[in-house]
Amino acid sequence: MAEVLVYVDHAGGAVRKPTLELLTLARRIGEPVAVALGDGAADTAAVLAEHGAVRVLTHEAAEYADYLVVPKVDALQAAAAAVSPAAVLVSSSAEGKEIAARLALRLGSGVITDAIDLEAGEAGPVAVQSVFAAAFTTKSRVSKGTPVITVKPNSAAVEPAPAAGAVEALDVTFSEQAKGTKVVARTPRESTGRPELTEAAIVVSGGRGVGGAENFAVIEALADSLGAAVGASRAAVDAGWYPHTSQVGQTGKSVSPQLYVAAGISGAIQHRAGMQTSKTIVAVNKDAEAPIFDLVDYGVVGDLFDVVPQLTEEVKARKG
Repeated sequence: MAEVLVYVDHAGGAVRKPTLELLTLARRIGEPVAVALGDGAADTAAVLAEHGAVRVLTHEAAEYADYLVVPKVDALQAAAAAVSPAAVLVSSSAEGKEIAARLALRLGSGVITDAIDLEAGEAGPVAVQSVFAAAFTTKSRVSKGTPVITVKPNSAAVEPAPAAGAVEALDVTFSEQAKGTKVVARTPRESTGRPELTEAAIVVSGGRGVGGAENFAVIEALADSLGAAVGASRAAVDAGWYPHTSQVGQTGKSVSPQLYVAAGISGAIQHRAGMQTSKTIVAVNKDAEAPIFDLVDYGVVGDLFDVVPQLTEEVKARKG
């Protein structure tokens, strides 16, 4: 069976959930070979093996932290040359998409972004995508070279499948471009205690209907009762009510949780592009004609300041 490279997203050896999802999908099209880079790369092996990695290629160097994405592209190019994989899988984060695009260019192949599923095909892996505000599902494959595919977080359930996970050192030679842009400072993000937006299983978002920054407390209360991340529409972010890092939409972050709750969000195409692949969508809006209701699984026509607090209390009551 052909091997499939999986780029490992980790922090100091702690593997992030989207990588485990990639390993699950990789097993559908071949044998996963994980590529772990940077500080703590070797510490990822046990978890990766538990989730199906037959091999773990590691390389630790200061360049991965000191510079932007090019050193990681150099390493994946070296891994592709060593393995000759059937595909390269990367998580669909902003950095992941840049890595994928640069790698595909170097390999002389095609890139597919924001896949929500993978299938084995006679002519190579087939990527499933949800497009045009979830109105259509497309299936695509790369016709030339090694397919480079980015996959949205929460697209697959994590399925453990113990494998050998043999650790092997990857030989990497950094290109001249690798040191073109240096990271000169870092400021730790202030923790909210909530899940990371793109990886969260539940997201509660507020929009223009929230009416002001102080009213986002209603959205946060529901999110905290559900153990959810908090999102915001572009209108709310542009008004200064909530940080841009929490924006969901075409110019913000793309999310695909098990449950997405939209409160006071009309459902403009820009917002729908960032949450349309959510498994279950619930909307609360006092405008019965709001476009968001065309997309939802469950809709409540009503004032969010009446509905959301009642929902929060019901969730707390059932949990308590």
